[in-house]
Amino acid sequence: MSATRLLVLGVVRMHGKAHGYQVRRDLLTWSADKWANVQPGSIYHALKKMTAEQLLEQVDTEQGAGPDRVAYQLTADGETEFRRLLGQALADPDPNGHERSAAIVLMPALPRDRVIGLLKQQLVKLEADERTAELLTEEGKDTEEPEHVRELFRLWQVHAGASVRWLRDLISRLEAGEYRMADDAGQSFGKPPTRRPTTTPDRDASRHQPL
Repeated sequence: MSATRLLVLGVVRMHGKAHGYQVRRDLLTWSADKWANVQPGSIYHALKKMTAEQLLEQVDTEQGAGPDRVAYQLTADGETEFRRLLGQALADPDPNGHERSAAIVLMPALPRDRVIGLLKQQLVKLEADERTAELLTEEGKDTEEPEHVRELFRLWQVHAGASVRWLRDLISRLEAGEYRMADDAGQSFGKPPTRRPTTTPDRDASRHQPL
């Protein structure tokens, strides 16, 4: 899974509609090029590719909205794909950390209980990784493999242990009500803006105004 794909969908969704420059500006402002390896060229490539896949659709943008004339918004399939990618990134351990980082940024876009449930799935897998690394480290003492190879298992164990502790803490804070999520009152980060219904002016209203 591409962290860029998830982040681009998330930014467009957050704004309701957004042009390429706006998506690029937001992601670089968040330093996503450093923690998710998101490159400017890959942002525009993702926009075009997901438009071809009918996950995004092009819409008109207001004059002066930015350097780009074309804006994008999520289709129904795009909303489904966003939720699928976000759920997958929250539930599965991520070896390189890019997808996990993107998921943490966008997790307020989902309801609290949903996020907690997905993170608990990831926790079970990370705890299993920690136990496996610990077992390999211990077994390595009785094997004929070079001693220094066990450092790889120790490194794996340390990383898994740190992730387990961090994830347990995050889950506890979410359960205690920390952070505003999609089902909380008010506007949460990553939640689409509320669209006001379009009203048609009453052309005959002036006839009923008092003189």
